[in-house]
Amino acid sequence: MIEKILSALKKSGVELYQITETKQEKAELYFIRKSLDMQRMGDIRLAEVVVYKEFQENDKHMMGSATVQVQDSYTEEMMVELFRNTLYAAGFVKNKYYELYAGKKEAPGDTSEVFECQADKSLTEKSLTEIAQSFTEALFADDTETDVFLNSAELFVLKTTCHIINSKGVDVSYCKSRVQGEFVVQCTEGQDVETYQHFAYVNCDTEPLRNKVRETLRMTRDRAKAVSAPPAGEYRVILSGHYVRDIYEYYVDRSASSMIYQKYSTFQIGCNVQGGTAEKDSINLTMKATVPYSAEGIPMKDRELVHDGKLLMIHGGNRFAYYLNLEPTGNYESYKAPAGNVTLDEMRQGKYLEVVNFSDFQMNSLSGHFGGEIRLAYLCDGEKRIPVTGGSINGNILEAQKSLIFSSQIQTEESFEGPLAVCMEKIQVAGSTEQ
Repeated sequence: MIEKILSALKKSGVELYQITETKQEKAELYFIRKSLDMQRMGDIRLAEVVVYKEFQENDKHMMGSATVQVQDSYTEEMMVELFRNTLYAAGFVKNKYYELYAGKKEAPGDTSEVFECQADKSLTEKSLTEIAQSFTEALFADDTETDVFLNSAELFVLKTTCHIINSKGVDVSYCKSRVQGEFVVQCTEGQDVETYQHFAYVNCDTEPLRNKVRETLRMTRDRAKAVSAPPAGEYRVILSGHYVRDIYEYYVDRSASSMIYQKYSTFQIGCNVQGGTAEKDSINLTMKATVPYSAEGIPMKDRELVHDGKLLMIHGGNRFAYYLNLEPTGNYESYKAPAGNVTLDEMRQGKYLEVVNFSDFQMNSLSGHFGGEIRLAYLCDGEKRIPVTGGSINGNILEAQKSLIFSSQIQTEESFEGPLAVCMEKIQVAGSTEQ
Protein backbone atom coordinates (compact mmCIF):
# COMPACT_ATOMS: atom_id res chain seq x y z
CA MET A 1 0.00 0.00 0.00
CA ILE A 2 2.79 2.43 0.87
CA GLU A 3 4.56 1.80 -2.44
CA LYS A 4 1.37 2.71 -4.31
CA ILE A 5 0.97 5.86 -2.23
CA LEU A 6 4.60 6.89 -2.84
CA SER A 7 4.17 6.45 -6.57
CA ALA A 8 0.96 8.52 -6.56
CA LEU A 9 2.57 11.27 -4.47
CA LYS A 10 5.41 11.58 -6.98
CA LYS A 11 3.03 11.74 -9.95
CA SER A 12 0.87 14.38 -8.22
CA GLY A 13 3.84 16.69 -7.66
CA VAL A 14 3.99 16.33 -3.86
CA GLU A 15 7.53 16.69 -2.50
CA LEU A 16 6.91 16.93 1.27
CA TYR A 17 4.74 14.32 2.95
CA GLN A 18 4.18 11.94 5.84
CA ILE A 19 2.48 8.56 5.54
CA THR A 20 1.13 6.64 8.53
CA GLU A 21 -0.05 3.14 7.68
CA THR A 22 -2.03 1.36 10.38
CA LYS A 23 -2.97 -2.31 10.52
CA GLN A 24 -5.22 -3.35 13.35
CA GLU A 25 -6.56 -6.66 14.58
CA LYS A 26 -9.45 -6.31 16.99
CA ALA A 27 -11.94 -8.26 18.99
CA GLU A 28 -15.10 -6.48 20.14
CA LEU A 29 -17.43 -7.86 22.81
CA TYR A 30 -20.76 -6.27 23.73
CA PHE A 31 -22.60 -7.35 26.88
CA ILE A 32 -26.11 -6.84 28.23
CA ARG A 33 -25.93 -7.71 31.89
CA LYS A 34 -23.64 -10.75 31.98
CA SER A 35 -24.79 -12.10 28.61
CA LEU A 36 -22.64 -11.66 25.53
CA ASP A 37 -24.97 -9.87 23.12
CA MET A 38 -22.60 -9.53 20.17
CA GLN A 39 -19.04 -10.42 19.28
CA ARG A 40 -17.01 -9.19 16.31
CA MET A 41 -13.51 -9.92 15.04
CA GLY A 42 -11.90 -7.87 12.34
CA ASP A 43 -8.85 -6.49 10.58
CA ILE A 44 -8.53 -2.87 9.54
CA ARG A 45 -5.90 -1.43 7.22
CA LEU A 46 -5.75 2.24 6.33
CA ALA A 47 -3.30 5.05 5.72
CA GLU A 48 -3.25 8.70 6.69
CA VAL A 49 -1.29 10.98 4.38
CA VAL A 50 -0.22 14.50 5.35
CA VAL A 51 0.73 16.64 2.36
CA TYR A 52 2.91 19.70 3.03
CA LYS A 53 3.40 22.75 0.82
CA GLU A 54 6.26 25.20 1.19
CA PHE A 55 5.59 28.64 -0.34
CA GLN A 56 6.18 32.39 -0.10
CA GLU A 57 3.49 34.97 0.53
CA ASN A 58 4.17 38.69 0.99
CA ASP A 59 7.86 37.88 1.49
CA LYS A 60 6.95 35.48 4.28
CA HIS A 61 8.13 31.87 4.27
CA MET A 62 5.12 29.61 4.83
CA MET A 63 4.40 25.94 5.37
CA GLY A 64 0.92 24.60 4.77
CA SER A 65 -0.45 21.11 5.30
CA ALA A 66 -3.56 19.05 4.67
CA THR A 67 -4.48 15.50 5.68
CA VAL A 68 -6.42 12.78 3.87
CA GLN A 69 -7.34 9.17 4.59
CA VAL A 70 -6.46 6.58 1.97
CA GLN A 71 -8.18 3.21 1.72
CA ASP A 72 -6.57 0.05 0.41
CA SER A 73 -9.18 -0.13 -2.37
CA TYR A 74 -8.10 3.16 -3.98
CA THR A 75 -6.47 2.89 -7.40
CA GLU A 76 -3.30 4.81 -8.13
CA GLU A 77 -5.23 7.13 -10.44
CA MET A 78 -7.67 7.96 -7.63
CA MET A 79 -4.76 8.68 -5.30
CA VAL A 80 -3.04 10.98 -7.80
CA GLU A 81 -6.17 13.11 -8.10
CA LEU A 82 -6.70 13.06 -4.35
CA PHE A 83 -3.15 14.18 -3.59
CA ARG A 84 -3.27 16.98 -6.19
CA ASN A 85 -6.37 18.36 -4.50
CA THR A 86 -4.77 17.94 -1.09
CA LEU A 87 -1.64 19.84 -2.20
CA TYR A 88 -3.88 22.67 -3.42
CA ALA A 89 -5.73 22.71 -0.09
CA ALA A 90 -2.44 22.84 1.81
CA GLY A 91 -1.74 26.20 0.21
CA PHE A 92 -4.57 27.77 2.23
CA VAL A 93 -2.91 26.82 5.54
CA LYS A 94 -0.47 29.64 6.24
CA ASN A 95 1.74 28.57 9.11
CA LYS A 96 5.14 30.08 9.69
CA TYR A 97 7.73 27.90 7.97
CA TYR A 98 9.15 24.90 9.80
CA GLU A 99 11.15 21.89 8.70
CA LEU A 100 9.71 18.40 8.86
CA TYR A 101 11.24 16.09 11.42
CA ALA A 102 14.26 14.43 9.81
CA GLY A 103 14.91 10.85 10.83
CA LYS A 104 16.27 7.62 9.51
CA LYS A 105 15.08 4.14 8.73
CA GLU A 106 15.08 2.02 11.88
CA ALA A 107 14.32 -1.67 12.20
CA PRO A 108 11.77 -2.69 14.84
CA GLY A 109 13.54 -2.82 18.19
CA ASP A 110 16.23 -0.24 17.33
CA THR A 111 14.99 1.97 20.15
CA SER A 112 14.92 -0.79 22.77
CA GLU A 113 17.74 0.80 24.76
CA VAL A 114 16.02 4.18 25.12
CA PHE A 115 12.36 3.21 25.03
CA GLU A 116 10.90 1.94 28.28
CA CYS A 117 7.46 0.81 27.17
CA GLN A 118 4.98 0.30 29.95
CA ALA A 119 3.26 -2.51 28.09
CA ASP A 120 3.66 -6.08 29.27
CA LYS A 121 5.05 -8.27 26.45
CA SER A 122 2.69 -11.03 27.53
CA LEU A 123 -0.21 -8.94 26.23
CA THR A 124 1.28 -9.02 22.73
CA GLU A 125 2.13 -12.70 22.99
CA LYS A 126 -1.41 -13.78 23.88
CA SER A 127 -4.19 -14.21 21.36
CA LEU A 128 -7.10 -11.77 21.19
CA THR A 129 -9.42 -14.47 22.48
CA GLU A 130 -7.24 -15.26 25.50
CA ILE A 131 -6.97 -11.57 26.43
CA ALA A 132 -10.68 -11.00 26.01
CA GLN A 133 -11.53 -14.00 28.19
CA SER A 134 -9.30 -12.91 31.10
CA PHE A 135 -10.60 -9.34 31.10
CA THR A 136 -14.20 -10.50 30.77
CA GLU A 137 -13.75 -12.61 33.90
CA ALA A 138 -12.33 -9.60 35.75
CA LEU A 139 -15.14 -7.37 34.52
CA PHE A 140 -17.87 -9.53 36.03
CA ALA A 141 -16.01 -11.10 38.96
CA ASP A 142 -17.66 -8.84 41.56
CA ASP A 143 -21.02 -8.46 39.85
CA THR A 144 -22.82 -10.71 42.34
CA GLU A 145 -25.64 -8.58 43.77
CA THR A 146 -29.23 -8.09 42.59
CA ASP A 147 -29.77 -4.43 43.53
CA VAL A 148 -26.61 -3.08 41.92
CA PHE A 149 -25.09 -4.61 38.78
CA LEU A 150 -23.45 -4.02 35.41
CA ASN A 151 -26.33 -3.39 33.04
CA SER A 152 -24.09 -3.15 29.95
CA ALA A 153 -20.42 -3.28 28.97
CA GLU A 154 -18.14 -3.11 25.94
CA LEU A 155 -14.70 -4.68 25.77
CA PHE A 156 -12.21 -4.14 22.93
CA VAL A 157 -8.88 -5.92 22.47
CA LEU A 158 -6.64 -4.23 19.91
CA LYS A 159 -3.32 -5.22 18.33
CA THR A 160 -1.98 -2.40 16.19
CA THR A 161 0.98 -2.22 13.83
CA CYS A 162 1.98 1.31 12.83
CA HIS A 163 4.40 2.28 10.05
CA ILE A 164 5.46 5.94 9.70
CA ILE A 165 7.54 7.38 6.85
CA ASN A 166 8.12 10.92 5.64
CA SER A 167 10.00 12.73 2.89
CA LYS A 168 12.84 13.63 5.28
CA GLY A 169 14.00 10.07 5.91
CA VAL A 170 11.78 8.87 8.75
CA ASP A 171 10.94 5.18 8.33
CA VAL A 172 9.89 3.52 11.59
CA SER A 173 7.35 0.99 12.77
CA TYR A 174 6.09 -0.57 15.98
CA CYS A 175 3.42 -2.88 17.38
CA LYS A 176 1.19 -2.18 20.35
CA SER A 177 -1.54 -4.13 22.14
CA ARG A 178 -4.12 -2.62 24.45
CA VAL A 179 -7.42 -3.40 26.13
CA GLN A 180 -10.07 -0.74 26.40
CA GLY A 181 -13.78 -0.47 27.01
CA GLU A 182 -16.57 0.93 29.10
CA PHE A 183 -19.34 -0.23 31.39
CA VAL A 184 -22.44 1.11 33.08
CA VAL A 185 -23.41 0.15 36.63
CA GLN A 186 -27.07 0.48 37.64
CA CYS A 187 -28.68 0.49 41.08
CA THR A 188 -32.44 -0.09 41.24
CA GLU A 189 -32.95 0.09 44.99
CA GLY A 190 -34.14 3.53 46.12
CA GLN A 191 -33.46 5.90 43.27
CA ASP A 192 -32.77 4.23 39.93
CA VAL A 193 -29.31 5.56 39.05
CA GLU A 194 -26.43 4.69 36.72
CA THR A 195 -22.68 5.30 36.72
CA TYR A 196 -20.60 5.25 33.55
CA GLN A 197 -16.92 4.26 33.55
CA HIS A 198 -14.27 3.77 30.86
CA PHE A 199 -10.95 1.96 31.08
CA ALA A 200 -7.76 1.26 29.10
CA TYR A 201 -4.79 -0.97 29.94
CA VAL A 202 -1.57 -2.02 28.22
CA ASN A 203 -0.67 -5.10 30.25
CA CYS A 204 -2.24 -8.36 31.35
CA ASP A 205 -2.88 -7.37 34.96
CA THR A 206 -6.67 -7.52 35.35
CA GLU A 207 -6.74 -6.45 39.01
CA PRO A 208 -7.05 -2.69 38.25
CA LEU A 209 -10.19 -3.39 36.19
CA ARG A 210 -11.63 -5.58 38.92
CA ASN A 211 -10.95 -2.84 41.48
CA LYS A 212 -12.61 -0.23 39.26
CA VAL A 213 -15.75 -2.34 38.90
CA ARG A 214 -15.86 -3.09 42.62
CA GLU A 215 -15.53 0.60 43.51
CA THR A 216 -18.14 1.63 40.93
CA LEU A 217 -20.65 -0.88 42.30
CA ARG A 218 -20.17 0.56 45.77
CA MET A 219 -20.27 4.12 44.48
CA THR A 220 -23.50 3.57 42.54
CA ARG A 221 -25.26 2.05 45.54
CA ASP A 222 -24.28 5.11 47.59
CA ARG A 223 -25.45 7.42 44.80
CA ALA A 224 -28.89 5.82 45.01
CA LYS A 225 -29.00 6.72 48.72
CA ALA A 226 -27.88 10.33 48.25
CA VAL A 227 -30.81 12.74 48.16
CA SER A 228 -29.41 16.17 49.09
CA ALA A 229 -26.60 18.52 48.12
CA PRO A 230 -23.88 19.54 50.55
CA PRO A 231 -24.41 22.90 52.28
CA ALA A 232 -22.85 25.80 50.40
CA GLY A 233 -19.53 26.96 51.82
CA GLU A 234 -15.77 26.49 51.87
CA TYR A 235 -14.40 22.96 52.24
CA ARG A 236 -11.33 20.84 52.42
CA VAL A 237 -11.96 18.81 49.25
CA ILE A 238 -10.64 15.38 48.32
CA LEU A 239 -10.73 14.30 44.67
CA SER A 240 -10.05 10.72 43.65
CA GLY A 241 -9.84 8.51 40.57
CA HIS A 242 -9.19 9.98 37.14
CA TYR A 243 -9.82 13.51 38.40
CA VAL A 244 -6.33 13.41 39.93
CA ARG A 245 -4.93 13.10 36.39
CA ASP A 246 -6.88 16.23 35.43
CA ILE A 247 -5.05 18.18 38.13
CA TYR A 248 -1.66 17.01 36.87
CA GLU A 249 -2.68 17.71 33.28
CA TYR A 250 -2.66 21.44 34.04
CA TYR A 251 1.13 21.28 34.40
CA VAL A 252 1.48 19.11 31.30
CA ASP A 253 -0.51 21.57 29.21
CA ARG A 254 1.29 24.65 30.55
CA SER A 255 4.72 23.18 29.72
CA ALA A 256 3.80 22.30 26.12
CA SER A 257 5.78 24.07 23.40
CA SER A 258 2.57 25.09 21.62
CA MET A 259 1.31 26.91 24.73
CA ILE A 260 4.65 28.59 25.40
CA TYR A 261 5.32 29.70 21.81
CA GLN A 262 1.87 31.28 21.55
CA LYS A 263 2.43 32.95 24.94
CA TYR A 264 -0.54 31.24 26.57
CA SER A 265 1.89 30.01 29.23
CA THR A 266 4.75 31.76 31.03
CA PHE A 267 6.45 28.50 32.06
CA GLN A 268 10.20 28.35 31.42
CA ILE A 269 12.74 25.62 32.07
CA GLY A 270 13.87 25.99 35.67
CA CYS A 271 10.75 27.80 36.89
CA ASN A 272 8.74 26.62 39.88
CA VAL A 273 5.44 25.45 38.43
CA GLN A 274 3.68 25.96 41.78
CA GLY A 275 4.67 29.60 41.93
CA GLY A 276 7.03 29.22 44.88
CA THR A 277 7.70 26.92 47.80
CA ALA A 278 4.86 24.45 48.30
CA GLU A 279 3.36 24.34 51.77
CA LYS A 280 2.58 20.63 51.48
CA ASP A 281 3.45 18.32 48.54
CA SER A 282 5.56 19.42 45.59
CA ILE A 283 4.63 18.43 42.05
CA ASN A 284 6.68 15.56 40.59
CA LEU A 285 5.70 14.36 37.16
CA THR A 286 7.13 12.15 34.41
CA MET A 287 5.93 11.93 30.81
CA LYS A 288 5.41 8.24 30.11
CA ALA A 289 6.05 6.73 26.68
CA THR A 290 3.50 4.10 25.68
CA VAL A 291 4.74 3.77 22.08
CA PRO A 292 8.34 3.90 20.81
CA TYR A 293 7.62 6.66 18.24
CA SER A 294 5.33 9.67 18.16
CA ALA A 295 2.85 10.31 15.36
CA GLU A 296 5.66 12.19 13.55
CA GLY A 297 8.18 9.36 13.98
CA ILE A 298 10.06 11.04 16.84
CA PRO A 299 11.66 8.45 19.19
CA MET A 300 9.80 8.43 22.51
CA LYS A 301 11.12 7.66 25.98
CA ASP A 302 10.09 8.38 29.55
CA ARG A 303 11.08 11.95 30.40
CA GLU A 304 10.98 13.64 33.79
CA LEU A 305 8.96 16.84 33.40
CA VAL A 306 8.79 18.32 36.90
CA HIS A 307 10.99 17.51 39.91
CA ASP A 308 10.04 18.95 43.31
CA GLY A 309 8.12 21.71 41.55
CA LYS A 310 10.93 22.65 39.14
CA LEU A 311 10.22 22.42 35.40
CA LEU A 312 12.94 20.37 33.69
CA MET A 313 11.82 20.46 30.06
CA ILE A 314 9.43 21.83 27.47
CA HIS A 315 7.72 19.11 25.45
CA GLY A 316 5.82 18.84 22.21
CA GLY A 317 5.83 17.97 18.56
CA ASN A 318 8.15 19.04 15.78
CA ARG A 319 6.56 22.30 14.59
CA PHE A 320 6.63 24.33 17.80
CA ALA A 321 9.94 22.80 18.88
CA TYR A 322 11.38 24.14 15.61
CA TYR A 323 10.02 27.61 16.35
CA LEU A 324 11.54 27.56 19.85
CA ASN A 325 14.82 25.94 18.73
CA LEU A 326 14.24 23.01 21.08
CA GLU A 327 14.50 19.24 20.77
CA PRO A 328 11.14 17.79 19.68
CA THR A 329 9.98 15.18 22.16
CA GLY A 330 6.74 14.06 20.54
CA ASN A 331 3.31 14.47 22.10
CA TYR A 332 2.66 12.40 25.23
CA GLU A 333 -0.73 11.09 26.34
CA SER A 334 0.36 9.26 29.50
CA TYR A 335 1.86 10.57 32.74
CA LYS A 336 3.36 9.11 35.88
CA ALA A 337 3.58 10.64 39.36
CA PRO A 338 4.98 9.24 42.61
CA ALA A 339 2.77 8.27 45.54
CA GLY A 340 2.35 10.76 48.37
CA ASN A 341 3.08 10.22 52.05
CA VAL A 342 -0.47 10.38 53.44
CA THR A 343 -2.93 7.50 53.34
CA LEU A 344 -6.49 8.03 52.20
CA ASP A 345 -7.70 7.20 55.71
CA GLU A 346 -5.46 9.94 57.09
CA MET A 347 -6.86 12.39 54.55
CA ARG A 348 -10.32 11.53 55.81
CA GLN A 349 -9.64 12.73 59.35
CA GLY A 350 -11.75 15.70 60.45
CA LYS A 351 -14.16 17.61 58.20
CA TYR A 352 -14.02 17.24 54.43
CA LEU A 353 -15.97 16.77 51.22
CA GLU A 354 -14.74 13.85 49.11
CA VAL A 355 -15.99 14.00 45.52
CA VAL A 356 -15.78 10.69 43.68
CA ASN A 357 -17.97 11.40 40.64
CA PHE A 358 -18.80 14.55 38.65
CA SER A 359 -21.26 15.03 35.84
CA ASP A 360 -18.43 16.82 34.03
CA PHE A 361 -15.16 17.96 35.62
CA GLN A 362 -13.29 20.73 33.79
CA MET A 363 -9.73 22.01 34.23
CA ASN A 364 -8.97 25.19 32.29
CA SER A 365 -5.27 25.19 31.41
CA LEU A 366 -5.31 28.89 30.54
CA SER A 367 -6.86 30.32 33.71
CA GLY A 368 -6.25 27.45 36.13
CA HIS A 369 -9.94 27.37 37.01
CA PHE A 370 -11.47 23.98 37.75
CA GLY A 371 -14.93 22.84 38.69
CA GLY A 372 -17.79 20.51 38.06
CA GLU A 373 -21.27 19.44 39.09
CA ILE A 374 -21.25 16.84 41.85
CA ARG A 375 -22.88 13.50 41.09
CA LEU A 376 -21.63 11.78 44.21
CA ALA A 377 -19.59 12.99 47.16
CA TYR A 378 -19.15 12.09 50.81
CA LEU A 379 -19.66 14.83 53.38
CA CYS A 380 -17.99 14.32 56.74
CA ASP A 381 -18.62 16.64 59.69
CA GLY A 382 -15.81 15.06 61.68
CA GLU A 383 -17.90 12.10 62.80
CA LYS A 384 -20.59 11.10 60.31
CA ARG A 385 -19.83 10.44 56.63
CA ILE A 386 -22.89 10.64 54.37
CA PRO A 387 -23.35 10.47 50.58
CA VAL A 388 -24.54 13.70 48.93
CA THR A 389 -25.38 14.71 45.37
CA GLY A 390 -25.91 18.01 43.59
CA GLY A 391 -24.17 21.34 43.84
CA SER A 392 -20.72 22.00 42.40
CA ILE A 393 -17.16 22.84 43.33
CA ASN A 394 -15.32 25.91 42.11
CA GLY A 395 -11.60 26.47 42.56
CA ASN A 396 -8.37 27.63 40.96
CA ILE A 397 -5.19 25.58 40.84
CA LEU A 398 -3.09 28.75 41.23
CA GLU A 399 -4.38 28.96 44.80
CA ALA A 400 -4.99 25.28 45.53
CA GLN A 401 -1.49 24.18 44.43
CA LYS A 402 0.06 25.77 47.50
CA SER A 403 -1.42 23.12 49.78
CA LEU A 404 -1.82 19.98 47.65
CA ILE A 405 -1.57 16.63 49.44
CA PHE A 406 -1.33 13.39 47.44
CA SER A 407 -2.30 9.94 48.72
CA SER A 408 0.11 7.07 49.27
CA GLN A 409 -2.31 4.73 47.49
CA ILE A 410 -1.87 4.70 43.72
CA GLN A 411 -3.99 4.01 40.64
CA THR A 412 -2.81 2.50 37.36
CA GLU A 413 -4.29 2.87 33.89
CA GLU A 414 -2.84 3.38 30.44
CA SER A 415 -2.94 7.19 30.60
CA PHE A 416 -1.99 7.73 34.24
CA GLU A 417 -0.09 6.03 37.01
CA GLY A 418 0.00 7.97 40.26
CA PRO A 419 -1.77 8.92 43.48
CA LEU A 420 -5.32 7.68 43.94
CA ALA A 421 -6.45 10.93 45.59
CA VAL A 422 -5.51 14.58 46.09
CA CYS A 423 -6.58 16.87 48.93
CA MET A 424 -7.03 20.65 48.53
CA GLU A 425 -7.84 23.36 51.06
CA LYS A 426 -10.42 26.16 50.97
CA ILE A 427 -12.42 25.12 47.91
CA GLN A 428 -15.73 26.86 47.32
CA VAL A 429 -18.79 24.62 47.06
CA ALA A 430 -22.11 25.80 45.68
CA GLY A 431 -24.78 23.69 47.35
CA SER A 432 -27.82 23.74 49.57
CA THR A 433 -28.62 26.98 51.43
CA GLU A 434 -31.02 25.29 53.83
CA GLN A 435 -29.95 25.36 57.46
